[in-house]
Amino acid sequence: MCIIRLTIEECEVFFKMSNLLKLRQVLENSKPNHGFNYAIPGIFNLFNYDSIKLKNGEELVNPFDFLISLLDEVILKKHVPLETKSLSLIKGLKPNKNGGDWINKSVVYSMMIRASSSWDHDRNGYLDEDNIYHLKETGTFIKTLMLLPLLQELGVDTIYLLPISKFSLKNKKGELGSPYGVSNFFSIDPGLDDPMVSEHMSLEEQFNALIEACHTLNMRVMIDIIPRTNATESELIIDHPDWFYWIKTKDLDIYKPPYVTAIKDKTVAPDLKYMETVFQDESVKNHIKLFEFDPKSQDPLKWKKVVSAYKKGNPNILDLIDKHYGLTIAPAFSDHINDIQPPWTDVTFFRMYLDHPQETINFLENKDTAPYILFDTIKSNQYHGKKPNMELWDTLSDIIPYYQTNFGIDGARIDMGHALPEKLIKMIIDKAHAIDPDFSFIAEELNPKNAGKARKMGYNMIIGNGFSMEYEIDKLKMHEFMLNAHNLPCKQFACGETHDTPRLAARDGGMVLSKFLTVMNMFVPNTVPFINSGQEVYETQPMNTGIGPRENELYMLPEHDPYYMKLALFDKFAFHYLNHMSYDIKDNLKIIKPIRKKYLNVITNKKNYLSLHFTEGHNIIGFAYEAKNEILFIIGNPYYQYSQNVKVDLSKIRKTIDLEFKGNMLYAMHEKGTREIHEFDYQGNPYFLMGNGEVKIFTIKKN
Repeated sequence: MCIIRLTIEECEVFFKMSNLLKLRQVLENSKPNHGFNYAIPGIFNLFNYDSIKLKNGEELVNPFDFLISLLDEVILKKHVPLETKSLSLIKGLKPNKNGGDWINKSVVYSMMIRASSSWDHDRNGYLDEDNIYHLKETGTFIKTLMLLPLLQELGVDTIYLLPISKFSLKNKKGELGSPYGVSNFFSIDPGLDDPMVSEHMSLEEQFNALIEACHTLNMRVMIDIIPRTNATESELIIDHPDWFYWIKTKDLDIYKPPYVTAIKDKTVAPDLKYMETVFQDESVKNHIKLFEFDPKSQDPLKWKKVVSAYKKGNPNILDLIDKHYGLTIAPAFSDHINDIQPPWTDVTFFRMYLDHPQETINFLENKDTAPYILFDTIKSNQYHGKKPNMELWDTLSDIIPYYQTNFGIDGARIDMGHALPEKLIKMIIDKAHAIDPDFSFIAEELNPKNAGKARKMGYNMIIGNGFSMEYEIDKLKMHEFMLNAHNLPCKQFACGETHDTPRLAARDGGMVLSKFLTVMNMFVPNTVPFINSGQEVYETQPMNTGIGPRENELYMLPEHDPYYMKLALFDKFAFHYLNHMSYDIKDNLKIIKPIRKKYLNVITNKKNYLSLHFTEGHNIIGFAYEAKNEILFIIGNPYYQYSQNVKVDLSKIRKTIDLEFKGNMLYAMHEKGTREIHEFDYQGNPYFLMGNGEVKIFTIKKN
């Protein structure tokens, strides 16, 4: 520990090894002499830093001293200088048959760096990028360190980061733009730079320091990569205009997904059976006629002028192309026929093939037409050309290795992976596994029926459809999801919300529903618990309205709220960490954490699963797991409106397992502490009064 007390010059050799140690010293050396009234939510201070506590739940700290104390008291106590490698490689772990399956035992926390550690530190009512202390109030890699003690108490061991790559501000969404409009895969979003340390630490070093801190705390870090789409003003355009789709700039105002009148279904997947009808539609014919060949192939000499102007310092590549050619990039849109979503104006699709799809080429009136965006070309996994764009494929498959070798990430989700050619998916996975055989992959596959296919392709798990099922109590969709999950060939997320969905706390049932599902999801068979940033403090405002939006979705907050009508994915936004119940889920998961840890090998082995039946109680949900000397039970009353008498029918289990007529209550949401349980009928069936939205976890010993 004496190393961190040395000067930057004296520690240079160690800094090459540890960006975390460098961060500690930079904070020490960069600390201004003046005082601070720098506010943070109290929930950021779970290590008892000596702060000034305010009545509203905020605390005033010196941010430099606070971070130094956090490093010293929480992180560096367990620290040895770590190489820039994944946690599996650092520990020398040998992957099992399917490398990356460590995620099967994880608790995943989805985080958007820009929003999750955002706060109005100077308390002026705004999120300033340069506040009175010349510090940033939106989230940064360095400020994210403040969240690690909270994540530890939640039981989180894997952080899944929404995109961190540099994105375009062309046609941006909201105040700040969408992180999914990536303009450069191999450059980090400069908005994540922290002025507290930026003079002495590069943005890359800051990211490295965060990952090193996570690895020190035995947490893994995954990222989101976006290989199917790119920003409409991508930095790749200048070298590869043929990788994109082009239309005349004057046609941009009329550009939209064509509506196929002969398909009466509201929205359908682009199956081959529909495609002849699609191409016969006049709106589709007119849509295809909008597309042009790329500007370089149209006039190579003029293209040299564009390139020259760009390299001389004109950064607006699309403006240059518009000026010389009258062309622009065609925006992307949904792959589903007759989807009501408008074009995604900030992103476009890559040309995965250099020719038209062979499955639909005969439907084209003119086979020599320019490359076009339509339901077939979007679904490049389903509709293939004969000429793969291999130079593009090589670039896309190099993204993850870049973040592996430079930052030591542990896994990734492939955005819109379902629309990528399978051969490209294999390239991406194989290149990552060549560096780290234990690298983990999440498939953006929402349909559990495709879990087997995803597994065969090399994915470790799928997202699944929990977010659209779990809140549907009366329709028994929650039961369907939780009770059928154990049959899947790979795991899916147990989650009630994501960054694309409405918030659980904003649905019918509110906080009761949110806490109920958050706790239950820690034990759902054959799943991986998933917490969406903000869920732990009952956030009601969605981050995005992408999936399952409801009427007035933007109006979850009162008009006087500074984040009224704002979305964290696109706007300056801070989660409501001062919610009067902000510690509630944390405190419950803190109790749950050791229980899950003790029985982790039991609940993650499908062979141990036992189905449960109930003779009393309406739509009670529950399941059990057989351990060596006992049975672990998790039961829940999903209704937020009322309590119920519940009786578990153990007759089928007792036919094969001899159980005692006593047990231990490990957790009861409406009780304190643990206790012995003796509530059994004469047949040995346990019975309880369960409060509204209550979860009980107990064991019964084997005789």
